[in-house]
Amino acid sequence: MSRHRLSKRGRYIAWATTGVVVVAGAGVAAQTSMAATSWPAQKTYMGRAFDTCTAPSLAAMKAWKTGFYGAAAVYIGGRNRGCAQPNLTASWVKSVNAAGWKLIPLYVGAQPPCQASRNPERFTASTAASLGASNAKDAVAKAAALGIKPGSPIYLNMESYDITNKACNDATLKYVRSFTKTLRAKTYRAGLYGFSSSSAKAIATAKDRTDLPGNLWYVLWDKKNTTTADWPWDPKLYTNHSRAHQYMVNSKETRGGHTITVDRNAWDAPVALIG
Repeated sequence: MSRHRLSKRGRYIAWATTGVVVVAGAGVAAQTSMAATSWPAQKTYMGRAFDTCTAPSLAAMKAWKTGFYGAAAVYIGGRNRGCAQPNLTASWVKSVNAAGWKLIPLYVGAQPPCQASRNPERFTASTAASLGASNAKDAVAKAAALGIKPGSPIYLNMESYDITNKACNDATLKYVRSFTKTLRAKTYRAGLYGFSSSSAKAIATAKDRTDLPGNLWYVLWDKKNTTTADWPWDPKLYTNHSRAHQYMVNSKETRGGHTITVDRNAWDAPVALIG
């Protein structure tokens, strides 16, 4: 089992080449209610990415720059973040970026009230909007402190929950909309990491698209390095560099003498602007 996200006991309940292009408007068409009138050009990465519990050392990141992966996700904050981050500093971000890595900011926010896990921060129907806003403000502050500039995406980590529970699902969508709207007001792009069987599905199939994240990172452990062939929903959704796919979990890999257990991702979506 993957150990680097919050619900170490409960995340499985619902289961289960490099290239960069800067695009002025990519992904924006998929996002509604953009609060800012002027947005920095989006930086889009297309290729393999990895995520792991704790940001690796700078030496490990340099050793791993072999061309197989071109981007790495980093957990920038959230009360439900599962691991300490002794390496994750503004200096580390700057150095890793200079080494050629693209970074994917991930924030572990409050979780749904019906989720079967022991998380220190949850929202309810009455607190979903306020917690979504306060979590987003914290995510922006954490990103800015690391040198992750406005125009960057921040991906909200939403673990599995029972989306057939209407009250819980409605509260979750309220939280996600509030988080997204607040991010955009601060000129950060919104994304969501979630399971194709639950949390990502709730976003992809919502009839009301208002204030939903413009980028969707879906979990489907089919070992297929693609964001198109196994896309489970309407093919017109999340096009134009707005998709990512976590396709393999707990892959123990060694590069340059450094061994790290990672999850593999196919990436065609925004990455951080560093400066």
